[in-house]
Amino acid sequence: MKAELVTLDDRFSAIAGDEYLERLYDAGRWLEGPVYIPAWRSLVFSDIPNDRLLRWDEESGQVSVFRAPSGNVNGNTLDTHGRLISCSQGNRQVVRTEYDGSLTVLASHLGGSRLNSPNDVVVKRDGSIWFTDPPYGITSNYEGHRAEQEVGGCHVYRISPDGELTVVADDFVRPNGLAFSRDETQLYVVDTPEKHIRRFDVKDDGLTGGEVFAPCTAGRFDGIRLDAEGRVWAATHEGVHVFDADGTLLGKLLLPDVVSNLCFGGPKRNRLFVTATTSVWSWLITTDGARPPYDHG
Repeated sequence: MKAELVTLDDRFSAIAGDEYLERLYDAGRWLEGPVYIPAWRSLVFSDIPNDRLLRWDEESGQVSVFRAPSGNVNGNTLDTHGRLISCSQGNRQVVRTEYDGSLTVLASHLGGSRLNSPNDVVVKRDGSIWFTDPPYGITSNYEGHRAEQEVGGCHVYRISPDGELTVVADDFVRPNGLAFSRDETQLYVVDTPEKHIRRFDVKDDGLTGGEVFAPCTAGRFDGIRLDAEGRVWAATHEGVHVFDADGTLLGKLLLPDVVSNLCFGGPKRNRLFVTATTSVWSWLITTDGARPPYDHG
């Protein structure tokens, strides 16, 4: 499909890539959580209602089931050792896939109360894991299991390197996608019903600030990622919106379906992978994704 771009600022022209988008897969129900795994040259992504993780192989172009059932996994990322970290909405847990394929539960309760349904997750270079916990997985049986909310709110959490779980932000309606700035001094967090992205300052093991960084002008925001120049790439109902670090909306990549999430991958991190309703799209671009925490170079 030909890439449909909307340029709103001349700075957007510096990142435009291929003239065409590639559809890598089109048989999902609601796809989410793409993460590129360099060691496998593969993209792993979630099909939440179908309760499975799928894997697209870069060499063959084939898609296979990576794990089913998955616990209605939503967001995924890699930790500082390249291990898969996943938000299991159905099981109300954050889990790590070990090298032998076994699962380790990293977070499931705050005190004696079960988490809502962990949604999206990022890892800091110090090994801490930060995630959002809206109730999407417990409001119905569609992408989880209907249940009562036990935690008094929808928070942003931090798991310390030694495993301690703490609330770092508790003033969200439904926090969703999140991403660190390149130097990890700031954390961007989506509040989906509020239709905006907020930006916090990272202080030791917590957050301060939280002003609105950018409003959504096309439905609602979902997942977000940063590129190597500090620009914010955000999933919206009409496609991907790209913001400069100063909050200016530079341009848009329009897609035919509602976009849920995105990530950078490929050997040079210059391939954008986008999950959009039933499909996974790929776009080779002229910028690179931000250096991930497992890259110690």
